[in-house]
Amino acid sequence: MSQREWIEKDFYKELGVSSGASQDEIKKAYRKLARDLHPDANPGDTKAEERFKTVSEAHAVLSDPAKRKEYDDTRKLFAGGGYGRGGFGGGAGGGFSQEFNLGDIFGGAAGAADGGLGDLLGGLFNRGGTRTSSRPRRGSDVETETTLGFREAAQGVTVPLRMTSPSPCTTCHGSGAKPGTSPRVCPICNGTGIVSRNQGAFGFSEPCDECRGSGSIIDDPCLDCQGSGIQNRTRTITVRIPPGVGDGQRIRLAGQGEAGLRGAPSGDLYVTVHVSQDKVFGRNGDDLTLVLPVSYSELVLGTTVSVPTLDGRVGVKVPPGTADGRTLRVRGRGVPKRGGGAGDLLVTVKVAVPQKLDNDAVEALKRYQEAERASGFDPRAGWAGA
Repeated sequence: MSQREWIEKDFYKELGVSSGASQDEIKKAYRKLARDLHPDANPGDTKAEERFKTVSEAHAVLSDPAKRKEYDDTRKLFAGGGYGRGGFGGGAGGGFSQEFNLGDIFGGAAGAADGGLGDLLGGLFNRGGTRTSSRPRRGSDVETETTLGFREAAQGVTVPLRMTSPSPCTTCHGSGAKPGTSPRVCPICNGTGIVSRNQGAFGFSEPCDECRGSGSIIDDPCLDCQGSGIQNRTRTITVRIPPGVGDGQRIRLAGQGEAGLRGAPSGDLYVTVHVSQDKVFGRNGDDLTLVLPVSYSELVLGTTVSVPTLDGRVGVKVPPGTADGRTLRVRGRGVPKRGGGAGDLLVTVKVAVPQKLDNDAVEALKRYQEAERASGFDPRAGWAGA
């Protein structure tokens, strides 16, 4: 992205959010637009593809707190019209004084290494006309989603992701030049990608028109990518999902995002994992939960019940006199932890009341009821509503 574009583009408008939007609002807006505009959903639609790139570019800036702050600060700085197609305002009407060098102030700003605010203002307020070396333009980050079964997410799984995105050209290996040839250094900017001109007290830098800011010229471009070094292609990426991944968690794959321009480093791929519900298990952090149906007699007399785990089954001892709704803990049979070991299995017992009994069972239950009363047991003893 050129210096002028950094200031003039309204990334918030591209995503359809306000400038005060939260990170969650930005993420939600981007995901919706990315799904609607993705090349896989719009085959052959060049307008949707360009819009998809624009939205991805906006998200790459606004989703990074440091880059977003640089972007906001830069736009505020020039909000009064000091920077525009006519250059800078000056004179007694509020222009910058000749002794005030903003490049010195912002030169060490966070993110300067990524071509952010430090590079931008260093170029705009270039008093001495010193040229800076052009940096390769890193590819944008890409986001995608995948849905896993509950047990797959808990135990870890390897999944293939099929994606269509800008990738390094396989013919020229990202250089943009026809195989057997190489790009040459731009004679106008001497490979810096920028040219400077004086305007009043300042030196104003902008992308070189000859090489379009790349610092190099390709005389014999690659026929497959037309010199860009990038091709849209469909590829399958094998992603290892670690054990214990949670619903909504993002996994970063370095260098698997959009290809950089002419061999520059690729962006990263962020995979958001959605986890479907399970019929048996629930989850509380690293602990697995399940509800175990038991009979009244099993709670009173005690029993041992076989219950499922992620990798088999385990016997759970229900002590005599266990109350309905009590949770029993089986240590180490929960979700695997990243640092080793595993959480626990939490088994909650719940009485299953029979809907129909035969005559023998009814008579036996009546005899038990009489014996229970004779023993003096009162289930509502001490109850506040008694």
